[in-house]
Amino acid sequence: MDEDIRREIIMDHYLNPINKKKPEQENEYQKVNTNNSSCIDNLDIYVKIVDNKIKEIFFDGEACAISTSSCSIMIKNLTGKTIKEAKEYILNFQNMLNENDYKEEMLEEANAYNTIYKQNNRKHCAYLPYEGILKILDKYEQN
Repeated sequence: MDEDIRREIIMDHYLNPINKKKPEQENEYQKVNTNNSSCIDNLDIYVKIVDNKIKEIFFDGEACAISTSSCSIMIKNLTGKTIKEAKEYILNFQNMLNENDYKEEMLEEANAYNTIYKQNNRKHCAYLPYEGILKILDKYEQN
């Protein structure tokens, strides 16, 4: 992916994030807080799962451009997926961040982070929202 396109995707999702607000009916959502102790990243993620499918995701909080944009792209790409599909997507994203084999076509705009491994401390910023949503998905499967 071209560096200018990568930067444009990240900045667009940082400045205009998808669903960056608390849901109106918080009690209908599972909530998790995910934060990075070494920086300002501190996000509350709200997920509504119905019949094993992610119906809606919202987030709120303060975070850097990488975490905010990554969360926005995650919301765009996971909404409507089953738990299994979402976990496959997340594993694929994690493989990309760790320079392992991955399916580029599955990640869509999340491919903007395909060179983030060059800045190891930023990998955590990009993956932070995924850590949070995985906790919710795991908890949902256990119930």
